[in-house]
Amino acid sequence: MDRIAVFPGSFDPITRGHESIIRRALPLFSKVIVAIGENGEKRSFFPLEQRLAWLRQIFGNERGVAIMTYAGLTIDLCRRENAQYILRGLRTSADFEFERGIGQMNKLMMPGVETVFLLCAPEYASVSSSIVRDIFRNGGDITQFVPEGIMV
Repeated sequence: MDRIAVFPGSFDPITRGHESIIRRALPLFSKVIVAIGENGEKRSFFPLEQRLAWLRQIFGNERGVAIMTYAGLTIDLCRRENAQYILRGLRTSADFEFERGIGQMNKLMMPGVETVFLLCAPEYASVSSSIVRDIFRNGGDITQFVPEGIMV
């Protein structure tokens, strides 16, 4: 049986931390679906098309990675894609508390799906998309925080 994981997020922008989680997850799963959630309530900084292009640039030739967008509940995406796992990266204990609640709700809605947490690599613990956006918005250099080759 294939081990399919969904790694949902806004990836606004994708960071080196996201990239690290995905690459470290590849040996654990037969397929990792990197899924950009479209949230009408949340206004993105970078256009969806740009975020998709970045993901395709980084992982387009990577066997075992699928890239897509979705709207609605992540658990419904898991159902549609026959995914048994939701992959989440954790930087802080606050991330754990937040993700634990979501994971438990997902488990109630779809008992066959497990949430798998990977700790971020220590060098990326302080890197978040919101901080990277703020640096970019204020004219700072973000190249050390985003995957190589990402041009913004």
